[in-house]
Amino acid sequence: MAKVYALFVGINHYAQDRWTDLGGCVNDIEAARRWLDERLDTPPDTRVLTDRDATVGAVSTAITRHLGKAGPGDKAFLWFSGHGTEYDVVSRAEALIEATGKCQALVCADGPLPDKRLGALLDGVAARGAHVAAVLDCCFSGGATRDPLADPRAVARYAPPLPEWSTRPEDAPPPLPGAARDTAAPATGLRHVLLAACRLDQRAYERDYGGRTHGVFAHALLNALRTAPPGATYREVLAAAHARVQGDQRLQHPVVTPPQPGGIADTPVLGGAVRPPAPHLLRYGPDGWEVDCGGVHGLREGGDDTRGTAFQVTADHGGPVVRARAVHPTRTLVTPDGWVPDRARAYPVTPSSLALPPLAVRLEGPDARAVALALAGAGPGGGPSPLLRLADDAGPDGLRRVVTGGGLARVLRRDGSPAVDPLPLTGPADARRVARCLVHLARWQQLYALDNPASPLAGLMRVEVVPWGGYGTHDRSAVAPDATGELLCRYTGFPGRWRRPEVAIRIHNHANRSLWAVLVALTDSYAAHTELYPGDFIGARRTGHVFAGEPVELSLPRGRAEVPGAEARDWFKLVVAESEISTAPFHLPRWDPYDARDVTRGGEAGADGVLRLVPPGGTRDAGPSRRGGPGHWWATTIAVRTVVPPLDGRPA
Repeated sequence: MAKVYALFVGINHYAQDRWTDLGGCVNDIEAARRWLDERLDTPPDTRVLTDRDATVGAVSTAITRHLGKAGPGDKAFLWFSGHGTEYDVVSRAEALIEATGKCQALVCADGPLPDKRLGALLDGVAARGAHVAAVLDCCFSGGATRDPLADPRAVARYAPPLPEWSTRPEDAPPPLPGAARDTAAPATGLRHVLLAACRLDQRAYERDYGGRTHGVFAHALLNALRTAPPGATYREVLAAAHARVQGDQRLQHPVVTPPQPGGIADTPVLGGAVRPPAPHLLRYGPDGWEVDCGGVHGLREGGDDTRGTAFQVTADHGGPVVRARAVHPTRTLVTPDGWVPDRARAYPVTPSSLALPPLAVRLEGPDARAVALALAGAGPGGGPSPLLRLADDAGPDGLRRVVTGGGLARVLRRDGSPAVDPLPLTGPADARRVARCLVHLARWQQLYALDNPASPLAGLMRVEVVPWGGYGTHDRSAVAPDATGELLCRYTGFPGRWRRPEVAIRIHNHANRSLWAVLVALTDSYAAHTELYPGDFIGARRTGHVFAGEPVELSLPRGRAEVPGAEARDWFKLVVAESEISTAPFHLPRWDPYDARDVTRGGEAGADGVLRLVPPGGTRDAGPSRRGGPGHWWATTIAVRTVVPPLDGRPA
């Protein structure tokens, strides 16, 4: 039967001539011990070290000999509350892995236990097959050089280093027993999970709670552990504790290590199978409900401009929704939509819809007012289109200029080249056509610019374009990009007998798990579709084939003569997600000024400026993912140029 081995270390009283005493560390470990006893059906095998008994040697020995008794299937749990410190590196090996030039350490009763060395000791326990978790409530690093505006009631758990800790390498004390991770990086990475009170450049604090002193992190974490639902992961519990810490101490940010999704941080507390990682977490913070992602994750920052961005709880199919009210660089403040979340919990959520940035448009010339009036009614419900904004400045890269005059409206790109053929502009009906054109271009531009560079899925899938030469004979080497970064595909033959280029398109999944993919084709006629690869799961380290391996013919669009020098551009946008997403927003007909369809009135997906990621009716009935949202997602684009080569007197 699996057994839990626990080691609790709490140091309130240090040597008076060395470091300041603390008041809440022993309280922390007593409370943590009660929590563990309450949680388990069978009492754990517990060892406690406090104050002068908690020396470097005693702590190290207790890890190797007490926690080291944990074997396959057992659990080993360490809790340390006390001072933390930093000091200058003392060897070249340390300098190679400590980019700050400082070593971080726990401060035991008689000196420092470097965190890297502690990690090696814990990994040694994990190597025996045990599940190992550690909680460290202490300062880790650079607080000594800072003057944070901390709560005056809070005391920092920081101990200034002693001079002898930064001696020359030849004077350094011999290493402690066990392999030191500060001399060589472990081949397999961390084998234990760590919940730390703060980042490496911050202090951790303690303060009074109802007449009893505790670490701010310890108090928050124990509350989060007690209120967490069954099966809550370390990452989810840490998110809930983080929100509580922020309510007391904004300059202290707890972290979980290792942070990579799909690893030990996504196992239930005290062990269990790895759960699919939550893309993001909803938690109650000092400013209300928030989701732990923001502008750096590809969301559109701001207040009113974020309307339409929403997240769905992924605990079950069709979970409740929260809607964005303000997007900041690293977090999004949200409002629950028709439900009341439990403030004591952290909820896994996925983005269900995204507000996309509008296309900037500058109107020029004598008939600019007529176009402006048409744009004022070009949106859903007869109001302004959320896809567009009028701009007087240079604007972003997506800027379009509309130059009016002489009975025409010329829609130009930022570089002055025409985006479409000139449009007539002699009355209100023509002005509405110009507005419809701008809305169409804005929808296309949003799809073209769709990106999520901070996604953990970035680079896990790749599109490969290979020349086709018949079944089993196509060239195995991919088409290489030219100097502009575009893949160049040429017609062969000669006028009257041109042969259009044929290619095979493959999608490689380099991940160790199945991922969902759709290939969106964007054309220079401002169309978009998903006919090449409508969307499916691709297995771990497997390949998806466009048209089931049949050749893809690249040709000039209809109406464009196949004459020497003619060319067309296509952009293949690969969208990757952990679960099936809606492909409805990825369909757009080619721009046709005489097409009667009106995309300005919200009749088509995306006309309101919102990309809805959750498919109609929810997730597919079969497949490796059953969550009610896309999870993490990522997009990348390949540009392809198809050309009819010029004649030089010889067949091309």
